[in-house]
Amino acid sequence: MQHLRERGRRRENRIADRITRFAGSMKFVYIHVIWFSLWIGLGVEDYPFGLLTMIVSLEAIFLSTFVMISENRADEKRHVIADEAWRTVQDESDQNERLLRLSQEILELTQEIHAASASATPASRPRAQ
Repeated sequence: MQHLRERGRRRENRIADRITRFAGSMKFVYIHVIWFSLWIGLGVEDYPFGLLTMIVSLEAIFLSTFVMISENRADEKRHVIADEAWRTVQDESDQNERLLRLSQEILELTQEIHAASASATPASRPRAQ
């Protein structure tokens, strides 16, 4: 959560998040289908559509950059989560070791009690006749 808060403080990160979120949506696809259809259908330019090709190429360059930024952010997030998971595993391992030591001590005390009670002869026990 702290990582997300720190990340959201920077304006360029918020802009990159919005662009990446929009570019990864079906709305983005629909807008492009409509845009290309109108461009070609209305005859904005003649075949082989040099301007459209250049615009789409520039868009692809920028979008690939945003995808790489998004992958870097996701990787940072995975590192934060992995570090926290590792700390949790270490804490659980320490707890398990303490529990094993306590269980061993309980076993030893129980064995001592059984040995002491087996060797003691009760004086108040009545004899059977």
